[in-house]
Amino acid sequence: MASEVDHIPLAVLDWIPYVDVSGQLPAQFQGQVGVYAIFDEGQILQYVGYSRDVFFSLKQHLVRQPLQCHWVKVRTIARPDRTLLETIKTQWISENGATPVGNSPEGIAWTEAIAVTAYMTAEEQAAYAGAIDELAQAKLLKQVARRIEAEIMTTLQARGVQTEIRFNPKLKESGLLDLKSG
Repeated sequence: MASEVDHIPLAVLDWIPYVDVSGQLPAQFQGQVGVYAIFDEGQILQYVGYSRDVFFSLKQHLVRQPLQCHWVKVRTIARPDRTLLETIKTQWISENGATPVGNSPEGIAWTEAIAVTAYMTAEEQAAYAGAIDELAQAKLLKQVARRIEAEIMTTLQARGVQTEIRFNPKLKESGLLDLKSG
């Protein structure tokens, strides 16, 4: 068996469907520490990351980029080791020959909570600008967040996703959408 410091090229790892035929994400990575590479439908590398819970991170990326998450390759390790995880991530990006879009400076859509203000309609922007106080603004942000959440859920349902997706309700009033952990 290879030690954790042995390099395992991305190319030799198995392709795992992001969403299997029963609509589930790869649950075998729940609570697993590891490095993962996300690919689009054409198996073009979109993002390389690492996490203390690969499964939860995969759910977050699916919510943030539902049309770009079709395949994944994962390498788990026994215990958290940031240096090792960073080394594997760097090696995989190097093997790719180009920085994936999700790892570029413009790739914050892969790593940050969804800021719903960027998706406001002209009417919502006008209502937000004309709100009488912060409470009215928070209420509007929550409405926009719910609309964006519904759009994301519709996209995920169209992809056949059956894995439970729960957004953090406390973030909506501040105009953010992200998953509820735990």
